[in-house]
Amino acid sequence: MSSENEQSGGGVEGAPPEQLALIRESVRKAEVPRAKPRTWRGAALARELPVARVLVDKGVLHLDRYFDYAVPEELDADAQPGVRVRVRFGAGRHRVRDGRREGGGLIDGFLVERLAESDYSGPLAALAQVVSPEPVLSEELLGLARAVADRYAGSLADVLQLAVPPRSARAEQRPSPEPLPAPAAPEAGSWVRYEHGGAFLESLASGGAPRAVWNALPGPEWSEELARAVVATLASGRGALAVLPDGRAVARVDAALTALLGDGRHAVLTADAGPEKRYREWLAVRRGAVRAVIGTRAAMFAPVQDLGLVAIWDDGDDSHSEQHAPQPHAREVLLLRAAQDKCAFLLGSWNCTVEAAQLVESGWARPIVAGREQVRGAAPLVRTVGDQDLARDEAARAARLPTLAWQAVREGLRHGPVLVQVPRRGYVPRMACANCRAPARCRHCSGPLEAQESGTALRCGWCGRDEAGWHCQECGGFRLRAQVVGARRTAEELGRAFPAVPVRTSGREHVLDTVPGAPALVVSTPGAEPVAEGGYAAALLLDGWAMLGRPDLRAGEDALRRWIAAAALVRPQGAGGTVVVVAEPTLRPVQSLVRWDPVGHAVRELAERAELGFPPVSRMAAVSGTGEAVAEFLRAVEMPREAQVLGPVPLPVAAAGRPRRVGAPPPGEHWERALVRVPPGSGAALASALKAAQAARMARGAGEAVVRVRIDPPDIG
Repeated sequence: MSSENEQSGGGVEGAPPEQLALIRESVRKAEVPRAKPRTWRGAALARELPVARVLVDKGVLHLDRYFDYAVPEELDADAQPGVRVRVRFGAGRHRVRDGRREGGGLIDGFLVERLAESDYSGPLAALAQVVSPEPVLSEELLGLARAVADRYAGSLADVLQLAVPPRSARAEQRPSPEPLPAPAAPEAGSWVRYEHGGAFLESLASGGAPRAVWNALPGPEWSEELARAVVATLASGRGALAVLPDGRAVARVDAALTALLGDGRHAVLTADAGPEKRYREWLAVRRGAVRAVIGTRAAMFAPVQDLGLVAIWDDGDDSHSEQHAPQPHAREVLLLRAAQDKCAFLLGSWNCTVEAAQLVESGWARPIVAGREQVRGAAPLVRTVGDQDLARDEAARAARLPTLAWQAVREGLRHGPVLVQVPRRGYVPRMACANCRAPARCRHCSGPLEAQESGTALRCGWCGRDEAGWHCQECGGFRLRAQVVGARRTAEELGRAFPAVPVRTSGREHVLDTVPGAPALVVSTPGAEPVAEGGYAAALLLDGWAMLGRPDLRAGEDALRRWIAAAALVRPQGAGGTVVVVAEPTLRPVQSLVRWDPVGHAVRELAERAELGFPPVSRMAAVSGTGEAVAEFLRAVEMPREAQVLGPVPLPVAAAGRPRRVGAPPPGEHWERALVRVPPGSGAALASALKAAQAARMARGAGEAVVRVRIDPPDIG
């Protein structure tokens, strides 16, 4: 018996029968091929729809397409359209084993769709992993991302990085709350102050899709009015999305929505919330648990189900322009969403941009404005101080502020806080010759000279060298004056002039949200103005020429927007509110502020740009890089027949050690920029041509010089 066992067991001496049986069974199991992890070599494929079409997260233009992968049977259930996956990318054709393509590095991606067969004739690599069975990429979001990528000559993967937040496993494991029933339609409230305001809310509540440009009256009521528009949309059983420029504006609308709806009715999507909380809120929207979303520019892609309204507040704010590729603007993304979902659109602001005026003039949107009597009753009194007034004013020649400004401050402090808007932060950011006003430049690098708090010494803002014996290169003068005085210097001077009054500053380092209604001086840079309880008694808008004198097409529009944003926080004229702006009173933006007529200013600007062929009447793209690279790129682009190339012109050389703007040339490099302009209707053809040329450059390899392409550049000089 034992000899038989020994012979049949392969010569294993002394092994009991049970052990030999176990050995034979393990050998039989070992003969069955097992799939190699992450390659699934030899694994069976899914019986139905065995091909997965995947968008890999590469973000380069020449790979802006889908790739097909085989679906292993074990991943069949989880590998559904919209989930995150990991795939091997970059394997050569020669690395094929058992009918499966192998090799390459692991990379993230999104599963777009499942297919019965692939267009690719060669062997397919297998999906390496389904990261999560949570479907995060819907068909609607994918269509929107593709439209944004095509409009801005970018890649779909780059847009999806902006649209889908990073995954948090802990947030996915937590269930979202059950959706609440639709609320009742709200009352019109302060919307009755506007012509057609009540009708706009009624249309939203009844399921309509009105499109409007809303010029809001000054004061804090705008946040409640925007919240009522959101609630009216929810009352119709649809979703709503509102995009705001910063966290402070989001907080105000959040408080207004909570007061109208209660907790749990809306989601807040901001970067300040943290990755896990933000992803949890985003998932609640994606799953349909929440149908109202407010947030900063990242919320423009929020996957709201059954979208009924998209809204944006203060579309002229720089914060609405995304800094990451392909740098879309929130207003344009929401316009695409309104067209794609056939939903309502609301663009609101105290000011009016040229783009907003174009929407009204084209008939695509209707205006929501208040009558002139309503405007006069809500706006403060605006007074101006020009160069002639300063020349006759002894106090202005000897001190920082003209007499009219001092009087406005004294009178305002009797009744409440006074706002002082200064165009620049810091102490004395820029100095100039007192005789000819030529900018004071460093002898070593031609950088701007700045005064220091410690004394009268000058220091270069670029290279940091001290300048002791400065003299003007234009007129030979030795006396200096402040070209633009910073916020901290202004606060110091006002503190000495009003020693019994507290002075608060709000700027980049520390932005105040609110200030009490007690008398105080609040010195702020543009965009950082805190809201005062009960409104400011007065406001000073200093150094207006510094904003109006910028060499940019939008200088006047931006200056008016910043002035109106500050003046809107001041009490109405009937309550004693006064605004003093130090700027030439004959200029169009200043006159528009005095009359509180931002719409008229935007309409006139639009007419002038139409005559000159400038945006937004035309579509424009900026191409920047070294001179040779730009010239070569433009020769390679198959431009539309109507395209006009302006330039190229040299760009300012960036100094080392200074903060670098997005898209600016590397420090010390000499770059040029060309502008390509096309008439309306040819923007898509221009973007497609530029994208194709850029993709061809990237496909040729790393030897190509860098060329940056931006559609609709915010500043064109």
